[in-house]
Amino acid sequence: MKPTVIISTYPDKKSITKIAKMFVKNKTAACVNISKISSIYSWNKKIENTSEYIAIFKTTSKNTKLLKEKIKETHPYDVPEIAEIDVTSINKSYLDWLIDSTS
Repeated sequence: MKPTVIISTYPDKKSITKIAKMFVKNKTAACVNISKISSIYSWNKKIENTSEYIAIFKTTSKNTKLLKEKIKETHPYDVPEIAEIDVTSINKSYLDWLIDSTS
Protein backbone atom coordinates (compact mmCIF):
# COMPACT_ATOMS: atom_id res chain seq x y z
CA MET A 1 0.00 0.00 0.00
CA LYS A 2 1.30 3.44 -0.94
CA PRO A 3 1.12 6.66 1.10
CA THR A 4 -0.74 9.62 -0.38
CA VAL A 5 -0.90 13.27 0.59
CA ILE A 6 -3.84 15.48 -0.41
CA ILE A 7 -3.64 19.25 0.00
CA SER A 8 -6.57 21.65 0.20
CA THR A 9 -7.20 25.14 1.55
CA TYR A 10 -10.11 26.27 3.71
CA PRO A 11 -11.54 29.69 4.63
CA ASP A 12 -11.44 29.23 8.40
CA LYS A 13 -10.14 26.94 11.11
CA LYS A 14 -13.60 25.87 12.26
CA SER A 15 -14.57 24.35 8.88
CA ILE A 16 -11.34 22.39 8.39
CA THR A 17 -11.17 21.22 12.03
CA LYS A 18 -14.65 19.70 11.81
CA ILE A 19 -13.85 17.96 8.52
CA ALA A 20 -10.42 16.78 9.70
CA LYS A 21 -11.84 15.20 12.85
CA MET A 22 -14.49 13.40 10.80
CA PHE A 23 -11.91 11.98 8.34
CA VAL A 24 -9.55 10.81 11.08
CA LYS A 25 -12.40 9.31 13.12
CA ASN A 26 -13.70 7.28 10.16
CA LYS A 27 -10.10 6.35 9.14
CA THR A 28 -10.27 7.99 5.72
CA ALA A 29 -7.15 9.93 6.76
CA ALA A 30 -4.57 9.03 9.38
CA CYS A 31 -3.65 12.63 10.07
CA VAL A 32 -4.52 16.14 8.93
CA ASN A 33 -2.04 18.97 9.45
CA ILE A 34 -3.68 22.40 9.61
CA SER A 35 -1.81 25.69 9.37
CA LYS A 36 -2.79 29.31 8.78
CA ILE A 37 -1.43 30.78 5.54
CA SER A 38 -1.70 33.88 3.39
CA SER A 39 -2.92 33.27 -0.16
CA ILE A 40 -2.66 35.59 -3.15
CA TYR A 41 -4.71 34.46 -6.13
CA SER A 42 -6.89 35.62 -9.00
CA TRP A 43 -10.66 35.26 -8.52
CA ASN A 44 -13.42 36.85 -10.62
CA LYS A 45 -10.85 39.01 -12.44
CA LYS A 46 -9.48 40.45 -9.18
CA ILE A 47 -6.29 39.76 -7.28
CA GLU A 48 -7.20 38.53 -3.80
CA ASN A 49 -4.98 38.48 -0.72
CA THR A 50 -6.64 36.49 2.06
CA SER A 51 -5.88 34.38 5.08
CA GLU A 52 -6.76 30.72 4.71
CA TYR A 53 -5.96 27.41 6.35
CA ILE A 54 -4.01 24.77 4.48
CA ALA A 55 -4.89 21.18 5.23
CA ILE A 56 -2.48 18.36 4.52
CA PHE A 57 -4.38 15.07 4.54
CA LYS A 58 -2.25 11.94 4.97
CA THR A 59 -3.73 8.66 3.84
CA THR A 60 -3.05 5.53 1.79
CA SER A 61 -3.71 4.70 -1.85
CA LYS A 62 -6.77 2.61 -0.95
CA ASN A 63 -8.47 5.72 0.53
CA THR A 64 -7.30 8.36 -1.96
CA LYS A 65 -10.34 8.31 -4.26
CA LEU A 66 -12.83 8.32 -1.37
CA LEU A 67 -10.95 11.08 0.46
CA LYS A 68 -10.93 13.33 -2.62
CA GLU A 69 -14.65 12.71 -3.18
CA LYS A 70 -15.45 13.51 0.47
CA ILE A 71 -13.33 16.67 0.42
CA LYS A 72 -15.23 17.84 -2.67
CA GLU A 73 -18.62 17.01 -1.05
CA THR A 74 -17.88 18.77 2.23
CA HIS A 75 -15.78 21.70 1.01
CA PRO A 76 -17.18 25.22 1.52
CA TYR A 77 -15.51 26.66 -1.63
CA ASP A 78 -17.14 26.66 -5.09
CA VAL A 79 -13.79 25.60 -6.59
CA PRO A 80 -11.84 23.71 -3.93
CA GLU A 81 -8.18 22.86 -4.34
CA ILE A 82 -7.75 19.10 -4.12
CA ALA A 83 -4.14 18.37 -5.03
CA GLU A 84 -2.76 14.85 -4.74
CA ILE A 85 0.93 14.44 -4.04
CA ASP A 86 2.42 11.08 -4.90
CA VAL A 87 4.79 10.12 -2.09
CA THR A 88 7.81 8.33 -3.53
CA SER A 89 9.73 7.84 -0.30
CA ILE A 90 8.64 7.46 3.33
CA ASN A 91 10.17 5.86 6.41
CA LYS A 92 8.83 2.39 7.16
CA SER A 93 7.68 3.05 10.73
CA TYR A 94 5.58 6.04 9.58
CA LEU A 95 4.14 4.03 6.68
CA ASP A 96 3.24 1.22 9.08
CA TRP A 97 1.46 3.73 11.35
CA LEU A 98 -0.31 5.30 8.34
CA ILE A 99 -1.60 1.92 7.14
CA ASP A 100 -2.70 0.92 10.64
CA SER A 101 -4.49 4.25 11.19
CA THR A 102 -6.48 3.98 7.96
CA SER A 103 -7.44 0.31 8.17
